[in-house]
Amino acid sequence: MYAVIKTGGKQYRVAAGEKIKVEQIAADVGQEIVFDQVLAVGNGTEIKVGTPLVTGATVTVTVLAHGRHDKVSIFKMRRRKHYQKRQGHRQNFTELQIASIAA
Repeated sequence: MYAVIKTGGKQYRVAAGEKIKVEQIAADVGQEIVFDQVLAVGNGTEIKVGTPLVTGATVTVTVLAHGRHDKVSIFKMRRRKHYQKRQGHRQNFTELQIASIAA
């Protein structure tokens, strides 16, 4: 069984037992979170798509860790204008363990 959830402005396809990295969530390590913004639920042959959300469907996750992704380098340049600009940042993330999907 799998589900498509929405968090942090993005959509993720998740299944029970998977680990995913999402945008940072304000939660403690070890805390259980319930996502109720479920866009679709499927189990191989049939799929239930919400309009826009599937009513009564939830996904329970456990927070494993918080961290930062690798550095993303941004380089801007205008040729023949003597303009070069270097920037970079590291995006924060929360690692989640999918515990169960209830449809």
